[in-house]
Amino acid sequence: MPSAALHALGSSTTVEPDSGALATIESSVDSVFSGVADALSSVVFYSVSIGGATFPLIVGWLVLAGLVFTAYFGVIQVRGLKVAVETIRGRFSRDDDPGEVSHFQALTSAVSGTVGLGNIAGVAVAVTIGGPGATFWMIVAGLLGMCTKFVECTLGVRYREVHDDGTVTGGPFRYLKVAFGKLKVTWVGTVLTAIFAVAIFFFGVAGGNMFQANQTFAQVRNVTGGDDGPLGSDGAALVFGIVLAVLVGAVILGGISSIGRVTSKLVPAMAILYITACLVVILGNVGRVPDAVGAILSGAFDPEGVAGGVLGALIVGFQRAAFSNEAGIGSAAIAHSAVKTRRPVSEGFVALLEPFVDTVVICTMTALTIVIASPQSWLDARAEVAETGSTSADGVVLTSDAFESVVSWFPIVLAIAVALFAFSTLITWSYYSEKAWAHFLGRSRASVLTFRIVYCLFTVVGSVLTFSSVLTLADAMLFVCALVNIIGLYVLAPVVKEELRSYLADRRSGKLSRDAAQAPAA
Repeated sequence: MPSAALHALGSSTTVEPDSGALATIESSVDSVFSGVADALSSVVFYSVSIGGATFPLIVGWLVLAGLVFTAYFGVIQVRGLKVAVETIRGRFSRDDDPGEVSHFQALTSAVSGTVGLGNIAGVAVAVTIGGPGATFWMIVAGLLGMCTKFVECTLGVRYREVHDDGTVTGGPFRYLKVAFGKLKVTWVGTVLTAIFAVAIFFFGVAGGNMFQANQTFAQVRNVTGGDDGPLGSDGAALVFGIVLAVLVGAVILGGISSIGRVTSKLVPAMAILYITACLVVILGNVGRVPDAVGAILSGAFDPEGVAGGVLGALIVGFQRAAFSNEAGIGSAAIAHSAVKTRRPVSEGFVALLEPFVDTVVICTMTALTIVIASPQSWLDARAEVAETGSTSADGVVLTSDAFESVVSWFPIVLAIAVALFAFSTLITWSYYSEKAWAHFLGRSRASVLTFRIVYCLFTVVGSVLTFSSVLTLADAMLFVCALVNIIGLYVLAPVVKEELRSYLADRRSGKLSRDAAQAPAA
C-alpha cells in the first residue's frame, strides 16, 4: 500500500518545504486537518492489547474476512492457481469480450496500485519490531488475502456497468448498492457508497499521489548528494514535481487503457529489478540463508521474541500484509472491473495472484534480504525495540543498508525501485480517484479532463510539501472503505460461489475453450 507505513509500522523520509512561506502553508493546512485526522484515526485504527502486543481491530477485520472466505470457497487461492495462470495467458479470452483491458493489464494495473514504499520501508520496520518471525505471519496473511481479492474482484466485474463508449465503471461503486439492497436498506448502500467514493478520492489525491511524489523526490535527492547535490537547491522540488506531473499526465490522459499498457511493462520490469537486487544480496550472503530461514520459522512461534513474542510477531506480520495488499479495501476491484471478459469469476482468479505478488513475493523478498544481510543498523534498531518497545529507524535506510552490505552502489538501485514503485502507484490511483470523482460529478469529457489536470497539479504540490495530518486522515479514510466493503462481500458471497460453480463446470466440459476458439484473442 502507498502510505500505510505511516501507521505504527513505519517511518518515512519526507521533503521539507524550501521556504518559510511554504512551511507556513504546510503548517496551516495541517492545523485544519489535525483534529479530524487524529479523531478518525483513533477510531479506525483502534487497538487492543493482546499478550503485551498492540493489535488494531481493523487488521482483525481484514484477516477474519480472509479466513472466512478461504473456508467458504474451499481454499480457492490454492486450487485456482492453474486456472489463474491460464486466464492471464488469454487461453479463455475472446477479441469481442466487453471491457477495456486484458486480464494481464488489469492485474498489473491493480498490482501497481498496491506495490509501493510500504513493501520496502514498511516491511523493514515490521521485521524490526516483530522480529524475523513476522515474515512467516506476513506470508500467511498474504495467502488469506488472496481469497478476499478473489471475491471482491469477481463482484467488481459481475456488477460493473459498460458504458456506450466502451468504458467501464465497477467495483464497490456498483456492488455495495446491490448488497445493501439485498439487506432491504438501499438508502444505506447509497450513503455508504458515497462515503466510499469520498474516501477513495481523498486517499488517491493524498496517499496515492502527493505522498508518492514526495517520497520519489526525497529518495532521488538522497542518492544524488542530498542538500549538497544537484537536487538540494531551492526550487529543485518544484521542477522535479512539474517533470513528474508531465510524465503522469502523459499516461493518465489515455485512461485505463493507457494505464494498462504502461503498467503491463512497468510492473514486471520493476518487480524483476527489485527481486534481482534482493537475490544478489541473498546470494552474496548465501552462507547465512539456513540460519535466516531458521530464525523466521522459530521467531514465528517464539514466546519470548521481540515486542510481544509469538503474538507480537503474528500481529506485526498480519498488520504489514493487510496494509500492503489492500485485500478487502475494494480499491483493486475498480481496476479489475475494466477487464475484457464475459465471465466475472475469471477475473477473480486473476486477482487472487495480486496479494501473492505484492505480499508473498515482494514483501517476503524485502524481509529475507534484511534478515539475511543483517546490517548493523537493523541490529541496532532491534536492540532499540527490545529496550523501548519501538524504533526510530527509517525503513528505507534499513533496506538500503542491507543492499549496501553487498554492493556499495546498490542504494542507487533501491532509489530507482522506489521511483518506479511510486510512479506506478501514482498512475493507478489516478484511475481510482477518477472513478470517485465521476461518481459525484459525472463522466463528461470536460469533467474527466478537469480531474486529470487537478490530479497532476497535486503531484507538483506533493513534491514540494508534505501534509502529515492530511496523510493520516487519508490512511484512516481508506480503511473506512474496508468496514463497509467487507459487509458487502459477505452478503454477496453466494453470488460469487454460483459464478465459480458455473465457470468450473464449463471449464471441465470444454465449453470455455470452445467459446474462446470461436474468436481467438489477439
